[in-house]
Amino acid sequence: MTGFSDSAQAMSLVAFSAVATVTLLLCVMTGPDRDDLDEFYTGYGSLSPMRNGLAIAGDYISAATVLGTGGVIALCGYDGVVLALSTALSLVLLMFLLAEPLRNAGRFTMGDALTRRMPGRAVRIAACAVTLAALVPLMLVQLAGTGQLLAFILGFSSGSLKTGCIIGLGVLMISYAAIGGMKGTALIQILKMVMLLGSGGVVAVLILQRFDWDPGALFDAAAGQSGVGTAFLHSGLQFAGGPEPRLDMIVSQLTVVVGGACLPHITMRMYTAGSARQVRRSMSWAVSSVVLFVVVITVVGFGATALIGRAVIAQADPQGNTAYLLGSRAAFGAEVSTAETLLFTTVTTAIFLTLLASVAGMILACANSLAHDVFAGRGREISARREMTVARVSALAVGLPAILLATLVQHRSLQPLVTLSFCLGASAIAPALVYSLFWRRYTRTGLLCTLIGGSLVVLLLMPGTNLVSGSPVSAFPESDFNWFPFTTTGLVSIPAGFALGWLGTVLSERRGSDEQRRQYEAVEGWILAGAVRRGE
Repeated sequence: MTGFSDSAQAMSLVAFSAVATVTLLLCVMTGPDRDDLDEFYTGYGSLSPMRNGLAIAGDYISAATVLGTGGVIALCGYDGVVLALSTALSLVLLMFLLAEPLRNAGRFTMGDALTRRMPGRAVRIAACAVTLAALVPLMLVQLAGTGQLLAFILGFSSGSLKTGCIIGLGVLMISYAAIGGMKGTALIQILKMVMLLGSGGVVAVLILQRFDWDPGALFDAAAGQSGVGTAFLHSGLQFAGGPEPRLDMIVSQLTVVVGGACLPHITMRMYTAGSARQVRRSMSWAVSSVVLFVVVITVVGFGATALIGRAVIAQADPQGNTAYLLGSRAAFGAEVSTAETLLFTTVTTAIFLTLLASVAGMILACANSLAHDVFAGRGREISARREMTVARVSALAVGLPAILLATLVQHRSLQPLVTLSFCLGASAIAPALVYSLFWRRYTRTGLLCTLIGGSLVVLLLMPGTNLVSGSPVSAFPESDFNWFPFTTTGLVSIPAGFALGWLGTVLSERRGSDEQRRQYEAVEGWILAGAVRRGE
């Protein structure tokens, strides 16, 4: 039982249908009406800094963040708050270190940014492969979570209905990406952030009101209802089962900070800013929005534990993915008025929209990379109309397998997939971007070693982590092939990604190294000084 009234379930269903219809209509209305690549890929950079910042924040705050991080806060207390803060810090890192150089170096995709100084088809194909490897697991998490979330809210338990929800909403998300392009998906992200912050802010206020506006009283009540006492308010609860819980926590947070800043669907948004000044202002809005959401999700997560207890949350979902909804429902008390039912419907609709928008942005990033880096980068000129057609077909080619895989993994723990994406971002994409943008000696060989080698290290280590097996909450709880005693691969894979890039560069042929260094010096002003972007 969800504990949600029939009226709340009925209103949620109506709201979901209305949101799906309206957002698809908005995508049709705002999508590119000409065969113009700049309009499809970047929306001409026509969004104001505030709207672009909200779109960046919307891409960054995925359903995995809302549901997953909210669950960690409700179940693990202090460790969950640190995870939420790491999420915000990741965007700060992007703002200060990578945002402007990325905007100056790239045009449409991450492959553009990397080939600005090291042209070559191999670089573009490697960039596309890593983009797909990093984003497809996150897509599966969002899609599989869709069926579970709707089943939880609407009160049905049929497996076929859950699968039907995944398929139907997956098709809708593909439509958003293929029809709306960058501007259409940005509009959905903005709408999602406004609803998420607005409804979440009101719920957080209601929870604080229940505790006489005293955060200390809220935290103490949560600790009392957690079943673990004051340990709930100290570090180590989430990683208590491992041999090195403190080190595991530090490495996990480092992976989130470094990996989250470099995921391709986030860096893609840097190219939508019209100038270096606009990208700075956009990132300021994005960071402010994410920090505000971190405050909201912390209050709601602790409120869920304080009001209904940690055991009830864990019983509803061992990963705590329903904690945000349960906390929102508990904020109203036993008797729920019509206005409160309407507010709860807004909360559920915001999360539903988060699922839709997150996957649409990821599908768009993958489709853009396939079309622009692999197909259009084959060396011969193709028309803008043909490349846009390929991008739209690519959205289908990425989305359909993702839907199929999501239906297969929906009954497993999805945390390994989230972790895999962040590990790939931190171990392959982050070293490649940092070296490409800032290291003059970096060569094409070093870049390929970073992208391919860093990814392989992650893929080799990930099956051995305790998220995959050896634990009751792992993806395969009935098995135990856990030989790497950490939650993430970051302890080995992040240093390996940087080391492989350095080694590949050092071992490169001298003549080729000198030539590629001259190529970098030729574009260094564009990358670092914020010069006007050249046409391609």
